Amino acid sequence: MSRADIGRYIAKKRKALGHTQKESSDHSTVNKSTISQIENGKFTGSLHILEKYLDSIGLELDVKEKQAQLPDWDEIDEMFSEGDE
Repeated sequence: MSRADIGRYIAKKRKALGHTQKESSDHSTVNKSTISQIENGKFTGSLHILEKYLDSIGLELDVKEKQAQLPDWDEIDEMFSEGDE
């Protein structure tokens, strides 16, 4: 899951609660521009801030083992191409 995917998931949860970014900012004390960065997959700040925002909308951060990701067909084809295209 990419940062953008995570951000979209978080934004969807906030919207399901019927909150604007401004209302979530007021409730969580996380700056509105920071919330925008989180929801757009651009946030590079502290885990503390991210967790504070997630907690305010009923989510939590969960760390798990990384799943192996297999290449797609185009990547496989590219790996075995002989460069004669």
